[in-house]
Amino acid sequence: MKFAIALFSPPHSPAARRALRFAEATLAGGHEIVRLFFYQDGVHSASANVVFAQDELDVAAAWSRFVTDNQLDGVVCIAAGLRRGVLDEQEAARYRRPAANLSAGWTLSGLGQLHEAAQEADRLVCFGGN
Repeated sequence: MKFAIALFSPPHSPAARRALRFAEATLAGGHEIVRLFFYQDGVHSASANVVFAQDELDVAAAWSRFVTDNQLDGVVCIAAGLRRGVLDEQEAARYRRPAANLSAGWTLSGLGQLHEAAQEADRLVCFGGN
């Protein structure tokens, strides 16, 4: 089965941890993830500047490793990312910001990527949000 996974909540939320565990179980079960899409406060999970306490799971770093290790299509909504200061090198230069902070494996793109993923997947599973 093909899954698209969307995350709307920040990395310190239970939803972000549940989404990560669901994604791991999806691949372990032999299924495919066509795209991970982070939107609203979920974009913070793709930031390289999120820091967790030493005794906590670093969800943002775990997401980055997961996307990179499994060569997944990890997309961060560009509009939500810009509003929350999650920038790649190109956007940091474009808006004259001092640094980029988008973690390895992720790309910034538009909301149309979520729509496309929902069309390609058998199931769209969303975590967090209101």
